[in-house]
Amino acid sequence: MDYTAQEVAQWMLDQVKSAGILHQADAVEYIRTNFGESFIYVNDNGNQAIDKEVKKVFKKMHRGRAAWERDGFFWGWS
Repeated sequence: MDYTAQEVAQWMLDQVKSAGILHQADAVEYIRTNFGESFIYVNDNGNQAIDKEVKKVFKKMHRGRAAWERDGFFWGWS
C-alpha cells in the first residue's frame, strides 16, 4: 500500500495527542517500518529524520499545539 504524507502526519498527531510526547527516534522507526523508507532521510548531521513534507503537513495539522524540544529531540503537546 502506498501511504501519503498526510497519513504519516496524522499518525504523528495522534501519537503526540494521546501520549503527550513523541520522540523523533521512535517516530522514525515506526514510520520506516509501517509507512515505508520513502518518508525517512538522512539529514545534514547524519541522523535519520522524517521527510520534510510530512513535517510540513504535521505542522499545519497541529497548528502550534505541538512544540519541538530541540535538546530532547521530541514533540510535546501543549
